Amino acid sequence: MDDKILLGFIAVLPALVVGFVAFYFLTSFMKNEERRRRFLTVRESQGKTLPTRMASYERMTLFLERIKPNNLVVRTLAGSMTKLQYEQTLISAIDQEFEHNIAQQIYVSEECWNIIRAAKNTTIQQIRQVAMSSKINTGEDLRQAIVNELMDKRAPSAAALSYLRSEVKDLF
Repeated sequence: MDDKILLGFIAVLPALVVGFVAFYFLTSFMKNEERRRRFLTVRESQGKTLPTRMASYERMTLFLERIKPNNLVVRTLAGSMTKLQYEQTLISAIDQEFEHNIAQQIYVSEECWNIIRAAKNTTIQQIRQVAMSSKINTGEDLRQAIVNELMDKRAPSAAALSYLRSEVKDLF
């Protein structure tokens, strides 16, 4: 009786080993096949979304360049505006640029978007700080003060541009 059990076990053992090996290879194959399908799907979607993302990065670069205080005052002439009117005109121009590009946040990382928003807010804060000077009376005085005081300082958008470049570099 013991011999029959032992012979039966010996007869079934190779089938169990083959079954285990087949199961192992089949599950490995299925996992690799799933990874391959996922990779192909991601690669295909990147081919479609990458141009849109790159366009978004380009627009955000343009936004950051346009809100640099020196670039902003060159585009926005003071004319006969008062100091307050000119300050509000500059801030309004920054806000309009930002609102025009607000949809771009879905194509950049959350951290990048937060840095861009911080650059915008810091630029507005710098303009307001310069405008608080009692020596400035007209819009043209404010324009000159912004050029003089912020020319030597690194613009807040410069740091955001650096981060933007590094994020684009990571795409490739």
